[in-house]
Amino acid sequence: MSQSLASILTGSPERAHALAPYDGRITARLSQTFVTASSTAADFAEATRLAHLALRQDPTAVRAVITLGLNAQVRGDVAGARRLYAYADTLSRRESQTQLWAIEDAVARNDIPGALRQYDIALRTSRTAPDLLFPVLAAAVDDPAIRAALAQTLASDPVWGPSLTLYISAHSDPAAAVNLFRSLPRAGGKVTDEPRARLINRLISNGSFAEAWNYYSDIASKADRRMSRDPRFEADLAIPTPFDWVLVDSDGISSLIQPGERGGVFDFSAPASVGGPALQQMQMLPPGDYRLEGHSDGIDQPEGSRPYWMLSCHDGRELGRVVMPNSVQAKGAFSGRFTVPAGCLAQMLTLIIRPSDSVSGVAGSINQIRLLPAHRPVR
Repeated sequence: MSQSLASILTGSPERAHALAPYDGRITARLSQTFVTASSTAADFAEATRLAHLALRQDPTAVRAVITLGLNAQVRGDVAGARRLYAYADTLSRRESQTQLWAIEDAVARNDIPGALRQYDIALRTSRTAPDLLFPVLAAAVDDPAIRAALAQTLASDPVWGPSLTLYISAHSDPAAAVNLFRSLPRAGGKVTDEPRARLINRLISNGSFAEAWNYYSDIASKADRRMSRDPRFEADLAIPTPFDWVLVDSDGISSLIQPGERGGVFDFSAPASVGGPALQQMQMLPPGDYRLEGHSDGIDQPEGSRPYWMLSCHDGRELGRVVMPNSVQAKGAFSGRFTVPAGCLAQMLTLIIRPSDSVSGVAGSINQIRLLPAHRPVR
C-alpha cells in the first residue's frame, strides 16, 4: 500500500521516498531534486549518494544515471558526463533530459547530423518535445549548414516532419524558410499545400510580392506573371495560395469549384439582396494593357444586378470593372479590358456578386476565365 501511494506522489519526491525508501526509481527521482542552479557542494554530494543508492536498489533507474551525469558535467568531466548520458540513453529513450544533453553535446562538437539525430529521437518519443524543440529548429534554419542537414532529415519523412514544416512556415525567417522548402524536393522530400500556402501568405503580408511570386513560380513551373492561371479551374489543391483561385467566404454566398465536362466549373449562388466577393486570384502583372475573357452559364439578371470582375491594385486602387452579360448573349462569352499602371506591384482579380431583387436571387457558373496581355493572340 505504501509503495502504491508513493508511486503517485510525483509532486513530492521527499514524501514518496519516506513511504518507499527501498524503491530505486523513487530514490532516483529524489536525487534529482538536489541538482539545481543554486545547489551547494553538500547538495551535489547528497545527490550523488542518493543516485548510487537508487542504482543499487534498481540498476535500471535511469534518473539516477542522469543525476550522476549532471554532477559530472558540473565538475567539468565532459567525458564522464557523455559516458553516463549514453548509458542513460540505452536504459530509456523517453527521458527528455538525456535527449537535451545529447543535443547540446552534439552542437558543442559542431556535429550537426548528430544533433539532428537526437532531435529526431526526442520528437518521436516525447509529446512535449515539439513545444521545446520546434522554436529552436525554426530559428536554426537561418544557418545554411543546419538548413541543408535539416532538409536531408525531413526528406526521410519523419513522423514529426509535416508539423515542423507547418511551424517553420509561420515562425521562421521567411527567406530562410523559402530556402529550406526549395531544398526539400532536391533532397527527395516534399512540402505539402498548407505550409507552402502559409509561407506565401506571410511573404505577401510583409509586402514581399516578388519573393512570394518567385517561390510560387518554383512550384507552378508553367506560371507566367503576364497572365492569370488555371483558366478552366483544373487545379485540385487542398489549400490554394493567393496566386491560385481562392473561394471568398462572404455571408450568404454559396460558391464551389467542381469537375465539369472540360476541366472544372465555378458555381455560385446568392439569395435575393445578398452580394459580395465570391472568387479571387492575385496577379503580378507588369504595367500595360490587358484583356479579360471567359465563358459563363446560367446568368440571367437585369443590367444592374449582373456579376462583374474587378481588378484592384495592392494599395487599394480600383483599376476597372468588367460586367458579365447574361449567358444567353454571345453564347455565354464575355470580355473586357484593364490597364495596369506603373507602381502597381501586385493586383487582385475578384468576382463580385451584386445583390439581385429577383425572388430567386442570383446564380450562375463560369467554366473559363483568363486575364492576359491585350496584344496576345486568342487561341
